[in-house]
Amino acid sequence: MGKANNIFYYGKEDPLPEQIKLKAGSLEMVYTEGDLRYIKLGNTEILRAINMSCRDRYWTTVIPLISNVQIDKKPNSFHITYNAENRQGDVNFVWKGEITGNDRGTIKFLMQGKANATFMKNRIGFCVLHPVKECAGRACIIENEKGVVEGMFPKDISPDPVFTDIKTVSYQVEPNIWARVRFSGGNFEMEDQRNWTDDSFKSYCPSIALPVPVEIKKGTKISQSVTLSLKGQIPRLQPKTSDKNITLSIGSIPVCKFPRIGLGMSSTDQLLTPNESTRLRALNLSHLRVDLYLSHSDYKKKLYQAITGAKEIDVSLEVALHLTDEAENELKGLVNTLELSLFQEENPAICTWLVFNTNEKCTTEKTIKLARKHLKYYDPSALIGGGTNIYFSQLRGCSSLAGGMDIVSYSINPQTHVFDNDSMIETLGGQAFTIDNAHKYITNLPLAISPVTMKPRFKPTRIGPALKPLSGELPEQVDERQMSLFGAAWTAGSLKYISASDVYSITYYETIGWRGVMEAESGSPLPEKFHSSPGSVFPLYHVLADVGEFVGGYVLPIKSSNTLKVNGMAVYKEGKILLIIANFGYEYVRVIVQNVNKFVYVKYLNEKNVKEAMQSPECFRMIKGTRLHPCKGIIKLNLLPYSIARIDFESKTDLDVESFVKDIM
Repeated sequence: MGKANNIFYYGKEDPLPEQIKLKAGSLEMVYTEGDLRYIKLGNTEILRAINMSCRDRYWTTVIPLISNVQIDKKPNSFHITYNAENRQGDVNFVWKGEITGNDRGTIKFLMQGKANATFMKNRIGFCVLHPVKECAGRACIIENEKGVVEGMFPKDISPDPVFTDIKTVSYQVEPNIWARVRFSGGNFEMEDQRNWTDDSFKSYCPSIALPVPVEIKKGTKISQSVTLSLKGQIPRLQPKTSDKNITLSIGSIPVCKFPRIGLGMSSTDQLLTPNESTRLRALNLSHLRVDLYLSHSDYKKKLYQAITGAKEIDVSLEVALHLTDEAENELKGLVNTLELSLFQEENPAICTWLVFNTNEKCTTEKTIKLARKHLKYYDPSALIGGGTNIYFSQLRGCSSLAGGMDIVSYSINPQTHVFDNDSMIETLGGQAFTIDNAHKYITNLPLAISPVTMKPRFKPTRIGPALKPLSGELPEQVDERQMSLFGAAWTAGSLKYISASDVYSITYYETIGWRGVMEAESGSPLPEKFHSSPGSVFPLYHVLADVGEFVGGYVLPIKSSNTLKVNGMAVYKEGKILLIIANFGYEYVRVIVQNVNKFVYVKYLNEKNVKEAMQSPECFRMIKGTRLHPCKGIIKLNLLPYSIARIDFESKTDLDVESFVKDIM
């Protein structure tokens, strides 16, 4: 595809890294940019990935520069060598990778490296990802220097390391077939990456219990290896289900009410123009989130901007308060500010207070009581809660949640550890894992997922302010995929999993700017890197506008035969059903949609019309789509890369929503 299409696909001109399919005996896998991905035996995934990770003193992943790649690929074996450099800031580590797969189904990945400078690091070594679907709840055997230990991959998300001091881990992958993963060159342990919405258990070294960062002297050599082997009755050839056609099936019983959807206030600090306000009102939003750091002198200005913006787009405010040791005085000052006549005239409606203290891992009962003391009289109907401004891992790590909260909140982003398109799609199912686990130990409290962003808003492990971007580079919080079809597909997938998990509200992204749902009318500050047009909407705007038409509806279950390639979400309201289907990949796919009754209207958002949809969203939204007649309840769709299909149809019968509501109350 051309450079222009790539920009619309995923936000930049460069082609995606080549994915090379390999075989080692009965095992199939993909090699890409120094990593092994999706190692499978037939239809069973054994390992999600093997890669070498270099993390600096702030846990920032230093991306390797791969060169001199040599691939000897045979029908049932392969041998790969390459050179790699991890260089960023003071980090300077060079290494050679060697990957061998033989015709007996054994894979060995060897890394031999050397520090070319003295620097501080938190991790240098292999990471092995074990897939959640195949492993969660499964028995395993751990071998170490002390002997053999029987264990089990956890079903629920574990806040603590799953296993420590691992030399080998073995688990059954098929009847009479066991996989054995052997580590050398370090003391490995395993963590549950669902804490950060990653869809895997990760084996790594060194232990997170050890102090970090650690100084690596110039000239230090590091050598590690990972070996995967199979034991048992291994067939030479495994039957594999064709994934040429992907099937989506729609259920008829609602799983929960569709949540309230809001946006974050723009970090650009620009006031909304009349045209921007009109387009945001068209999303039928519930709220606008504003973050107020009450120890900062500019919070009153930010509050006023939020009040003005919320009034212009006709929503209430979700106010995230960030307190310090001076919390009492800070809250008094906030209440006084709210009561000033300037704000009295605006009369800001506040639906939720999310209260955090910079000195607390999670909101404590002391903080909630103090907040309620000062805030309850301003708007008695507003919910007062907290949790964490960071990730589910922070929330799950709390020994107990604060009493007295009306609502619990945590944030989500797909790039805590890895950053490529495929890895971001893998995190979608992990979002539901965190919510399902939160419901198990947060009794009868609603959940606010706030905010959901493409990239982390900040690095929790960094000491001091965020790093300023290098000249000509995007800020670390900005992802060029925000303005792309991939961004729309990822958003549709996120909505599918979060909305079906019974949450009170979701806050996505921001209003305008390169972290928002549309570009500001002033345009991108760095158009050569963030390729948006001034005043245009991003494709994900249309996904939010589609579901905005079904506010107050009910989520229907959807099942996909290949969730990493195509998935969908469905909402029912007043006899009508909205179905949104997203192609997550670079390839054309054929989708069979089941359980569709009567005729349907299908409208696509893809490479053919995305430019017009971005520049003239009002015209695009007026298009009804093409009318199709299902055959025996089935329709067939052809999805271009990273495309979105919107399908509208009437329900065969009115769903028994009243009975459903009684059941969940």
